[in-house]
Amino acid sequence: MSLELYLDLTSQPCRSVYIFAKLTNIPFEYKAVDLSAGEHYGEEFEKVSILRKVPVLKDGAFILTESIAIMQYLAGKYSTPDHWYPADLQKRARVDEYLAWQHTNMRTSGSKVFWLRSVIPALTGAPVPQEKMDPAVEDLNMSLKLFEEKFLQDRPFVLGEKISLADLVAIVEIMQPVGTGLDVFEGRPVLSAWRDRVKNGIGVELFDEAHQKVMNLSSLQQALQSKGLPEFFKLRLQKMFI
Repeated sequence: MSLELYLDLTSQPCRSVYIFAKLTNIPFEYKAVDLSAGEHYGEEFEKVSILRKVPVLKDGAFILTESIAIMQYLAGKYSTPDHWYPADLQKRARVDEYLAWQHTNMRTSGSKVFWLRSVIPALTGAPVPQEKMDPAVEDLNMSLKLFEEKFLQDRPFVLGEKISLADLVAIVEIMQPVGTGLDVFEGRPVLSAWRDRVKNGIGVELFDEAHQKVMNLSSLQQALQSKGLPEFFKLRLQKMFI
C-alpha cells in the first residue's frame, strides 16, 4: 500500500511535509483536504485522524500526525540525505532546538499575523483594529530578529553550509504573513539572502508550486466568504485572535 499524505498547502506545516517528500523523491499519494471548506471536520477525515488537523501521514495501517514527527519519520524510513536531519548528535540537536522553539515563536506570531490580516477580515467583513494588529506584527518582528541572531547568525543555513529541516520549517512559516502582503524581508538583507539560498536549495519551481495557494489569498478569502461559517465559530475566532 502506498504512502498517503493528507494536505492543504494553505497550511505551512503541510507545505513543509510536501516540499520535503517531493524534494527527497519519496513516493506518496496526495490526499487533498480543503480546510476552507471544513473538510477536516467531516466524517471521512475523522476516520483518518480524530485531531481533525493536517498534515496526516498514513503508511498502511500506521497513521501519524504533526508535521515535525512526520518529517522525522520520513527521514528515517527513507534514509534521506543526512543534511536534512543529521545523524551527528549535536547537529541533530541544533535542528531539534529550532523545531522546538519555533512552535511558540515563529509559528505562533506568523500565524497570528496571517489570520489578522487575511482570514478574520474575510470572515467578519471588517478589518482588524490597528491596536490589535500592531502587537502581533511586533511579536513577529521579534521572532524574525531572534531567528537571525540566535539560529542563523553568520551562517548560510541554520546548521552551516547545507540546508536542513530547520531551514525548511522556518521558510514556510515566514512565507505565511508574506502571503498577506507584508514584506518581512524588507530592510533585512541577512534574512533576504538566507531566503534566496533556501529557495534555490529547494528549487524555485517546487518552492513556488508549494506556495501558490498562500500567495494567492484572494481566492482563499473569496472561498471563506462564499461558504460562510456559523456565527458561533466567527465569534470564537474573534476571541482567539482579536
